Parts: sequence; structure tokens; C-alpha cells
Amino acid sequence: MPGPYLDERHDFPRQRINRAPSPVLAVVMPWLLVMLGSLAPLLPLIASAPVVPPLGFLFLMAWQQLRPGLFPVWAGLPLGLFDDLFSGQPLGSAMALWSVAVIGMDYFEARFPWRGFALDWLLAAVVIAAYLAASLYVANLAGGSAPLRVLLPQIAVAILTYPLAARSVGAVDRFRLIPVRAV
Repeated sequence: MPGPYLDERHDFPRQRINRAPSPVLAVVMPWLLVMLGSLAPLLPLIASAPVVPPLGFLFLMAWQQLRPGLFPVWAGLPLGLFDDLFSGQPLGSAMALWSVAVIGMDYFEARFPWRGFALDWLLAAVVIAAYLAASLYVANLAGGSAPLRVLLPQIAVAILTYPLAARSVGAVDRFRLIPVRAV
């Protein structure tokens, strides 16, 4: 028989009313998840064409749609710089493109505050396809010569992976808001 301070189903103390999430965890977790997604190019995957979706960008889009206003408008700049360091793109391309994407998502959020998952997925699909096409254009300006059709598998995989990224962001969001600190 559990004591008065234990939950009947578990052996841990009950959550009290005077609990709040950790402010450090609440602020740091979104940034860390996006940065962890930007490390995806380090995966040991060998392919003749780009196939791995830009996970850092997918996580950023999912955070922007799940919690609008969580990231400041300037967040695309440092997160894009971190992505540029690991993606192999010319330095500054993700900085500029992520900043434009964050500003565009904020603009869209101000115009359409009530959306469903289908509209969020459609918006993410458009932004992801535009981001990958713009990234290819910047890489071609820097000396590359890849045609757009090379990106079609990566665009398809990224669009189909977005719901998984959004679900992962939702799980991390629930974790970061667990009340752990006594108020």
C-alpha cells in the first residue's frame, strides 16, 4: 500500500502543484535539437546523390509551427552557421536561407494563426522544397554543376520525413516542459 506522498501506480512522489519546468531545459532543448539535427551529414551513409533530409532544418520548421515565437527571428543566423559548418554547403548559405525561412514562417503565422496538420505539412513541404532548391542554386554558384533533378529524391524524403520530425519535436517539447523545479 503506497504512502500518502506516493502515487498509487508508481513509486515516485506525486507532482505537487508548486512545480515548474526548468528554465534552462525549456530554453536550451529546442536549440540543441536543431543543432543535433544539423549533425546528420556526419552519419556514415554512402550514396551517389543527396538522400538524407536536412534534419536540422526540419526540426527548425517543426519548432516554428509547434511553438511560434519560441525562437527569436534572428535564430536562423546562428543555427544556419552551425549547419553550414557541418553540411558542406558554402559558408553563409544556410545562414541566409534559414533566416529567410524563419521570417517567412513568422509572417505566415501572423496571417494564419489557426491551422491544421495538413496545412502545416503543406507549408513545410513548400518551404523545404524551396530551401533545398535554393541550397542547390547557391552551391552551383559556388562552383557546383548539379541539375535540379538530383534533388528530387531528397525533397521527397524530406517532405515524407517531416511528420516524424514534427512528432519528435512534440516529444521533446513535452520533455522540456516537465515540472521539475519547486516554485
